Amino acid sequence: MVAAEQSPAVCAALDQHAAAVRDIVERGIENSAAVPVSVLLAGYARGLVENSSRSAIIAPRDLEAWVRADWLPLRLAAICLLATDRD
Repeated sequence: MVAAEQSPAVCAALDQHAAAVRDIVERGIENSAAVPVSVLLAGYARGLVENSSRSAIIAPRDLEAWVRADWLPLRLAAICLLATDRD
């Protein structure tokens, strides 16, 4: 979240990922209204991690690394953002 505050590019990427995740959990899952959003988000995140070809997922540690971050760390950060917004 700090990187998003410091970089418009990271903020925009995170916003796009958050919108995509929101659409997936709210519209792309049958009967999603009957399941708590936190459960949907956790399940989606777990699926991403389990289906990742990486043996370990390392989050970028500084602004420059977040600017160059690939899809998976940004998607997981968006999931965290949405989970935080739901509290």
